[in-house]
Amino acid sequence: MADSGSKSDAFSDCENVAHPLKHVAVIMDGNNRWAKQRGLSGVAGHEAGVERIRDILHAAKTRGIEVVTLFAFSSENWKRPELEVRGLMALFSSYLKKEAKKLRDDGVRLKVVGNRSHFSDRLKRLIDDAETLTASGQFTLVLCVDYGGRWDIASAAQKIATEVQMGRLRASDITEATVGKFLQTEGLPDPDLCLRTAGEQRISNFLLWQMAYTEFYFANCYWPDFDAAALNAAVDEYYSRQRRFGLRDAADYELASRGTE
Repeated sequence: MADSGSKSDAFSDCENVAHPLKHVAVIMDGNNRWAKQRGLSGVAGHEAGVERIRDILHAAKTRGIEVVTLFAFSSENWKRPELEVRGLMALFSSYLKKEAKKLRDDGVRLKVVGNRSHFSDRLKRLIDDAETLTASGQFTLVLCVDYGGRWDIASAAQKIATEVQMGRLRASDITEATVGKFLQTEGLPDPDLCLRTAGEQRISNFLLWQMAYTEFYFANCYWPDFDAAALNAAVDEYYSRQRRFGLRDAADYELASRGTE
């Protein structure tokens, strides 16, 4: 019990810092390699990755995180072998059918972002039904499916151009906040921390606008092995950093200046 209490106190301290961790974005990499090491099919690796989501959501809630965004399927992933793509779409459909009620019961709101024009009508209905069923959740799970950061920005630009063309917006009134209102993640805070597994250190066209000041954390393990302990290590690392957003503390600057005199 003593250990539990000290851990709770530590988490409370984290919530009181200047920039609490509220939104974690995750590039879930390494499913195929995880499966290959075990002599399994690539789809089996993705299935293991899906099972990991539930544990990560629970651990995130424990740490006071309010939004988890998962890069589930990029716009570039359509170029993968047809059999793998079909398997991923089937897995996505299965997840929506199996998990929607569990998410609702756990107080999780599901939001799916991306270009839905390539999805079947059945899959679109499943997405709509799952989002409606979970709409009252206080914790938010964002699934980026057929999503690309450049596509998101270009799509927002098209919508803004239409608003200007229709006379509902003046070009001179367009600001960063205006762009944000037309992005897929409208209404959500920008990610505070982005995790990428499997030792890769790329952004891979993920939330390009939204991650302008996001902290990055790269884990060497494959996504199916990324458990609650791994998430806690990433969160602890985040809280060990000082986020300045381009600013500098006046006292630190004065001290540094004296050192150069």
